[in-house]
Amino acid sequence: MKTKMGFKLMIAAVLVMVSVIPASYSSNLSAQGPVTINGAGASFPFPLIDTWRVEYEAVDPGTTINYQSIGSGGGVQQFTENTVDFGASDAPLTPEEETNKPGAVHIPETIGSVVAAYNLPGVPDKGLKLTGPVLADIYLGKITKWNDPRIVELNPELSLPDADIVTVHRSDGSGTTFVWTDYLSAISPEWRDQIGKGKSVQWPTGLGAPGNEGVANGIMGSENSIGYVELAYALTTGMPYAYVQNQAGNFVEPTLASTEAAVAASAATLPAGDASWNNVTLVNAQGADSYPIASFSYLLLNKEMADNPSMTQAKATALLDFINWAITDGQQFAPELEYAPLPDEVVKLNQDTLSQITFNGQPIANSTQG
Repeated sequence: MKTKMGFKLMIAAVLVMVSVIPASYSSNLSAQGPVTINGAGASFPFPLIDTWRVEYEAVDPGTTINYQSIGSGGGVQQFTENTVDFGASDAPLTPEEETNKPGAVHIPETIGSVVAAYNLPGVPDKGLKLTGPVLADIYLGKITKWNDPRIVELNPELSLPDADIVTVHRSDGSGTTFVWTDYLSAISPEWRDQIGKGKSVQWPTGLGAPGNEGVANGIMGSENSIGYVELAYALTTGMPYAYVQNQAGNFVEPTLASTEAAVAASAATLPAGDASWNNVTLVNAQGADSYPIASFSYLLLNKEMADNPSMTQAKATALLDFINWAITDGQQFAPELEYAPLPDEVVKLNQDTLSQITFNGQPIANSTQG
């Protein structure tokens, strides 16, 4: 088991070796009593956050991380109401949410893909080919049969059934829904004008279920269904998923490599952590190998930690230590769960943001602990 001082030296060594990431945030691990940190929000990154929760016990046994996977909408609400120490959302804060929570900062924690998973008895394997306009029209209720000519044309080698398509969507406020509808809005003018994008939308048709887990269960429990889930959930449950046509015209499988390709062109143009992230998107990215439905997932923090009445100096320090570990050493656990590790540019941006977070006006990164 690593000691706290050992962890501090390890982080320093890592930041020296990775010279492109300056040590703009330095850990403040120090002797203190047990601390419990509570977070809530997106189900999209839950497998990764839960892994971090377990692994971090060996790094700092005095800090306990609790995280409730309640959806991005619930995470933003609880963060805004100061009932948790951090929120998590796959959708950046809207202008209205920024107004309700001034001083919030975005910390991209990981990158993942949203997939079109299906339960189609005649097509038991992954690889059904779909385009964005076809997906939009399926969810608009305009394409209602699996053997619709537009789907058959994309998949001439398959024997598609004359069966009604059952669509499944999230019933809760969801960042995964935001990513899905952000993509459909980008690819389909009709979807953009009639439905739009958001954590919750007015669905024209289909079955609703809470959480990525609920949608996955809904798909598996309904033959001839299609729905959207995070890639890790599709892989964990063994659900087939579609290859989606990207901006370059290629049908791309959602993988770690195709997700990384989608973020590569965007990493250098991101805003500062305390600026508005409302217009940040990775969907329909350029590049021959880019999977078109990729997204950051964010941790949400107060720039002034004392704005949360339940926050203490010790808890604020422990929280930033945990997040600094998650965006550096913690990224090693991302690939095995099919999340793309953060690029160096995003790690540096995050560390710059952490260095600006204060408690009662004093930067936590530079505070002296007893």
